[in-house]
Amino acid sequence: MRYRLVIFDWDGTLMDSEARIVACMQAAAQDVGWGALGAERVRDIIGLGLPEAIERMCPGMPEDQAEALRVRYSHHFVNADQMPMPFFEGVEAGILRLRDDQDIRLAVATGKSRRGLDRAFESTGSTDWFHASRTADETLSKPHPQMLEELLSETGIEAKEALMVGDTEYDMEMARALGMDRLAVTYGVHTPERLARSQPVFTASAFPELIDWLHD
Repeated sequence: MRYRLVIFDWDGTLMDSEARIVACMQAAAQDVGWGALGAERVRDIIGLGLPEAIERMCPGMPEDQAEALRVRYSHHFVNADQMPMPFFEGVEAGILRLRDDQDIRLAVATGKSRRGLDRAFESTGSTDWFHASRTADETLSKPHPQMLEELLSETGIEAKEALMVGDTEYDMEMARALGMDRLAVTYGVHTPERLARSQPVFTASAFPELIDWLHD
């Protein structure tokens, strides 16, 4: 395998959380009096840090209303909405297959908060899968490459030896800014056409495809 570090996005790449994110954001927008948010508008911001997502999704929203939206979204996501969020098919077996290779380090770069990612790790039993992780509240939100720069620094691996795997153009552009190879998955939130503009080295329609490609 040519890569020493494989970095995964979380929502839409490893975990099938799109429906819950959309439902919770729509409910939160109604709670704070912003009105209806279309599903496509919410899908577009999945992968960004929450403040950046709200700014893009609800332009012109006053700061106090944006803060209320953040609080209500978190409430719905953590406490109110019980919609299942499974891993995509093949994720568990695929990650374990990568973990068997002692020369590879695995990491997560996500728009989630640290609290949210740790909660996801705990609920799925995946805490020990990854050697490092970065969240949007610890560094700058995608598509800024800072979280990737920090992961490279922590692992001591150069960008040319790393691969970013994600389902959004934010993932792809974050990696491209560092000259890092990127692999797009099309079962997430952004269309294949949108992802193709970032020139991924490979595009997978299912998780096992990317695992096979990595090993081949």
